[in-house]
Amino acid sequence: MNPEIALSQRPLATRAFTVLLSPTRRGARLARLLTVAHLDLWGLPTGSAAHIVAELATNATVHGRVPGRDFRLELTVRNDSLLRIEVSDTRGECVPPGPGAVKPPADDAETGRGLLIVDALADHWGVTPGPVPRKTVWAEISFVR
Repeated sequence: MNPEIALSQRPLATRAFTVLLSPTRRGARLARLLTVAHLDLWGLPTGSAAHIVAELATNATVHGRVPGRDFRLELTVRNDSLLRIEVSDTRGECVPPGPGAVKPPADDAETGRGLLIVDALADHWGVTPGPVPRKTVWAEISFVR
């Protein structure tokens, strides 16, 4: 067994991954792909996390975009049982509605369902302001082993 495989199979109390990405469709897609790759490496399920990251990263590129400023994706796994996803952008003044305040769009609307998807897939989620000019939208998923 090579050292990289052995390292990925050892149980760790906390695992983390952070990356800055361009606020573009390509950056949002890369955020999802990197999430899937890291969760696979850590031996954790990827389905819900991939959807949540896709929605939060897309929101960061559409609603949180400031030219020349990247958005940040951070994944933290504690005891292989709780994944915290954080997506931070530099439009702190543009805060999305929090949990319980997200309203469904009209039936014929083409957008506006992203946070409803996050709400449905995450165990908990929310918005944390600052530091200025940032905001972070986060979601947590519990893994049952």
